[in-house]
Amino acid sequence: MDKVKVEFINTCPCCDEHENFLRETQKRFSDSMDLSIYHAGKDFCYLAKYGQILRGTLIINESEMYEDLSRKRLESVLTKALGIAL
Repeated sequence: MDKVKVEFINTCPCCDEHENFLRETQKRFSDSMDLSIYHAGKDFCYLAKYGQILRGTLIINESEMYEDLSRKRLESVLTKALGIAL
């Protein structure tokens, strides 16, 4: 099975908790999840692909974008994408 590509664009200090959760999840499921984290203002490689992002954004397999994030929403999206209960 191919790994699920998960990208997260951290735009503010409020997103740090989401970033920590994603890193913990990646450690648990490293065999099925490929995680990339970008920081707005520091990393610019995502701009060519996604354009300017102004809110913390989770992207699954370069196609599904989620901006309205909470811990519950992250768990739901990752459970669906990975096919694994968190």
